[in-house]
Amino acid sequence: MKRNFSTLQNRQFDLLVCGGGIYGAWTAYDASLRGLKVAIVEQGDWANATSSASSKLIHGGLRYLETYDFKMVSKSLQERKMLLQAAPHRVWPLRFGVPVYAQQRLNRLQLKLGLTLYDFFADADDSHMSHRYFNAAKFTTRFPFLRENSLKGGFTYADAQTDDARLVLELIAGAVDAGAVCVNYCKFVELLHTDVKVDGAIVQDQLTQTRQKIAAQQIVFTTGQWLANTAPGREWCRLAKGVHLVMPATHVSEALLLTAPVDGRVFFMIPWYGLTLLGTTDTDFKGDEAKTAVDDSDIDYLLAAANHYLKIPWSRADIIGSFAGVRVFKQVSQTAMPASPSALSRDWELRSTSNAVHYTIGGKITSSRQDAARIVDAVCAQLGSATTCATANKLFPWAPQQNFAHWKSTMQNQATQLGIDAQSAHWLLHRHGTRITAIFHTIEAQADLAQRILPSLPFIYADLIYCAATEMVIHLDDLLRRRMPLLILARLTRDQLRHIALRVANTMQWDNSRIDQEIERCQQH
Repeated sequence: MKRNFSTLQNRQFDLLVCGGGIYGAWTAYDASLRGLKVAIVEQGDWANATSSASSKLIHGGLRYLETYDFKMVSKSLQERKMLLQAAPHRVWPLRFGVPVYAQQRLNRLQLKLGLTLYDFFADADDSHMSHRYFNAAKFTTRFPFLRENSLKGGFTYADAQTDDARLVLELIAGAVDAGAVCVNYCKFVELLHTDVKVDGAIVQDQLTQTRQKIAAQQIVFTTGQWLANTAPGREWCRLAKGVHLVMPATHVSEALLLTAPVDGRVFFMIPWYGLTLLGTTDTDFKGDEAKTAVDDSDIDYLLAAANHYLKIPWSRADIIGSFAGVRVFKQVSQTAMPASPSALSRDWELRSTSNAVHYTIGGKITSSRQDAARIVDAVCAQLGSATTCATANKLFPWAPQQNFAHWKSTMQNQATQLGIDAQSAHWLLHRHGTRITAIFHTIEAQADLAQRILPSLPFIYADLIYCAATEMVIHLDDLLRRRMPLLILARLTRDQLRHIALRVANTMQWDNSRIDQEIERCQQH
């Protein structure tokens, strides 16, 4: 998968997608599978913003049952079930614990009713996906780091997890394989009109500043938070910031759903690449979308919420990394507007104009495929095409064709024989799916590439070099934030950044001056 800005030239496209997050990726992939001539451009890297700043979950949204948003929960849970089958390497089950303490906001009966309804909407035919209750002693055994005073017991229930940035990347790769032209670091500049109908756009190569006209019959803006900066978007969108902290491992394989004592909001503690994601916040955002930052108030809120439950509290010194993203919600009238973004619906909406332009508003990663199908339906209707969605129940581009458990066992055995440690092999399989065989070949030729980049994290050099060579990487932070998230999972020193940059310098054709620039860019970000 190579970036080539020139492939946008002298082509007539049926559809131009502007925005390379999860909605843009699904839209380009779906439209390409339907036989449309598709181009997708992204002003930064793929999944550069909110789509790599999520809680890394594919879930129904248990908390939405409290607001009676049954349609959203049912839709998301059905999608979760499909994705677990169509992409077992990319989406995998994750159980959550929900402790029951005396005098908490929701009691045991309320939680039991909610989880029973959750299982019903999930249509779970597997007992491993159903909720269970444990008394205090057994729940403490599962989560020994939780405080025990006033603990009455707890539930566990099933949802699913992913690596959000790699989910987007795999869909972009699938779109490329289906014939789409996909270019990152390519910025939309303006629409082109013939009479009253849009017939294309001008885009700019962010690497050379070269501008190019693109001819397209339909245009979709899947630009997320940047839509709020446009004339129509200011009236359509409400933005909210969500912050996650990367904390030390809890040494359990299950996540936790908890409620913050100060405001009753739901937050999570989620195992991820051997560490713990703590999040998220949910506060109104009115700043510069390109400069979303983690504030002291965000850190204080999350640490206080977590420490309410922990036997040994976390401090700021325990924070390994952090990231912030901006969510888009549909704007509602001032009289109906909730005070907190947490009370807003995660419903998605498509706004289409009479001049062949479409705008997407809101939504969530879990249901993005279904929403993208509706986007492409609208595009096809205006093009006079009757083709239907091809992504439902379709195996992902990098998913093995055979039984996943058998395939995974076979690949893990091969990884062991090549000297890859078990944890790194596990994540390598989930990060690359069937492409892992190409990574194995590089290790067969150079055995030291099986070693970890950092002793504490499950990423090996062969993975690093393969990503740099094949995944449309432009900058070092593309590689170390979204291809493999070392920048948020470790406190990388300048010397460590230089060491990593030198390992990929030949692949990326970087000289010493460029390496210095890339290190500086990482440290600024």
